[in-house]
Amino acid sequence: MINKTNPGLKIICLNRKASFNYFFENILEAGIVLKGSEIKSVREGKVNIADSYAVEKNGELILINSHIASYKQASYSNHKPLDERKLLLNKKEINKLIGKIQRDGFTIVPTKMYFKKGKAKVELAVAKGKKQFDKRATKKTRDWNRDKARYIRKTS
Repeated sequence: MINKTNPGLKIICLNRKASFNYFFENILEAGIVLKGSEIKSVREGKVNIADSYAVEKNGELILINSHIASYKQASYSNHKPLDERKLLLNKKEINKLIGKIQRDGFTIVPTKMYFKKGKAKVELAVAKGKKQFDKRATKKTRDWNRDKARYIRKTS
């Protein structure tokens, strides 16, 4: 059987709530600037990106509200858990994303954080928020697919 996951990727955390709350238009990968104590905490997997989002500040994209737990052995040089973190993208990509955010009413949401060749990366999605009826429809189709699979299993 072919393994579909990339062996070079080590997933740290996922944002499962994002796919329920947003429609994704496109997905891209960005690097993230981390301090020493932050990267050690990330390697331990103590990260939460569930409520985080990216905004533009001074021509750069900043990840806001991402929680990286403080590292116990860091002593005085420890970081703040809810600090703003700079995202690393090309200038062309940044300008394109800023235009989307300002003009079309989209937002940038992180969907997962992972290590790729030893570097911490964030997968970003350009997304538009779902309305309440869209969320209900998503839940309804998911439940129906689950029930359909049960019926098929019982009959065969």
